[in-house]
Amino acid sequence: MNAEILSIGDELLIGQVTNTNASYLGEQLSLLGITVRRVSTVGDRIDDLLDAFARAWNEHDVIITTGGLGPTHDDITREAVCRFFDTGLVENAEVLADIKRLLLERKRPLSASNRDQAMVPAAAGIIRNTNGTAPGYHFHRDGKHLFVTPGVPYEMHGMMESYILPHLREQFTQARASLTILTTGIAESTLADTLQGLESLHPSCSVAYLPSPIGVRVRLTALADDETFARARLAELRTFISDRAEEYVYGVDRETIEQNLGEMLISRSATVAVAESCTGGLVTDRITNVPGSSRWFERGVVCYSNESKTALLGVDPAIIASHGAVSRQTAEAMANGIRRTAGTAFGLSTTGIAGPDGGSAEKPVGLVWIGISSDAGSFAFDFHFGSDRVRTKQRAAQAALDILRRALMRLPLQPTSARSTT
Repeated sequence: MNAEILSIGDELLIGQVTNTNASYLGEQLSLLGITVRRVSTVGDRIDDLLDAFARAWNEHDVIITTGGLGPTHDDITREAVCRFFDTGLVENAEVLADIKRLLLERKRPLSASNRDQAMVPAAAGIIRNTNGTAPGYHFHRDGKHLFVTPGVPYEMHGMMESYILPHLREQFTQARASLTILTTGIAESTLADTLQGLESLHPSCSVAYLPSPIGVRVRLTALADDETFARARLAELRTFISDRAEEYVYGVDRETIEQNLGEMLISRSATVAVAESCTGGLVTDRITNVPGSSRWFERGVVCYSNESKTALLGVDPAIIASHGAVSRQTAEAMANGIRRTAGTAFGLSTTGIAGPDGGSAEKPVGLVWIGISSDAGSFAFDFHFGSDRVRTKQRAAQAALDILRRALMRLPLQPTSARSTT
């Protein structure tokens, strides 16, 4: 079974809106074992939509569209599908009741345009929308399926979970299991070399390396006649990775390194505080995105100037004068200072040259020192993250969190691979 994702809207074509719907749908269909052969974007023009529907219907078993179901004049998807399937509109009492209930909850009146959204294609099955006023549609002919959903992500997600995914599961019988291994502190090419032989372990399994500024995701997919067999094969692949690259693995699927850090710190009744210079609060931001982080995170301090490093952390001005703000000595002093003032088990620090200016031959743009302080002592390590300012901040924040992970797991504090989180 193969599929096409069809995103509708001029705002997508001109880059005004980022198309997160396509990536979500691609992932969900892949997890079902449905191969996505095309992702297309079409503007708000009837003729273009009709051409796109005709091609997609001719070439694919499943088509999912997003967008163009709102109450305004540029929302033309309903008109286009009616013309394509040669069907008229009828008022649906359940949809109208859904719209009235939603508007009542939001203290909004029922407008004429909202009422018009209860007019649905007569030839379609209806996909209820509990998060908005636009219903979705399901056309099923000759073994093919067209699902029409709104472009608002959380409305589309609701329809996928309540109707589309359950329906497709009934249609697709081959078992498919997927697992994504999350790594950091090792380059994609080095990881692939380290895991040589993984792809050939099971011919029916696929392996994909997905790099990002904070690490490399290894997506594993297994096909089998039975889900138990598919998951057993994934378990073998996971063991293969753990045996060869355990120090770089920090989680699976949608876990985050900060989430897992919190669990480890709570289990040890330990806390951490952070002193940030070049990352500007990014480490603290990521930590506090975790619900319940107040149980293990005491404080975060942004010490951007040299004066603030002394005033807030007690860093000796002589250290900065002798070695510079971006140095092993300053990073260690910052980590010691935040740990001492916060009274925590661990202190982390970041100080670097994010660029694009300020570098030198001795200390180039992208150089970051990351410090950690604990009962085991204070240490700092240098990293070189390249010349892009935002990516340097992202990579430095990830590396700081990874150093704490390594300390908690009693791994080498510095990755044994090249000093990069590419």
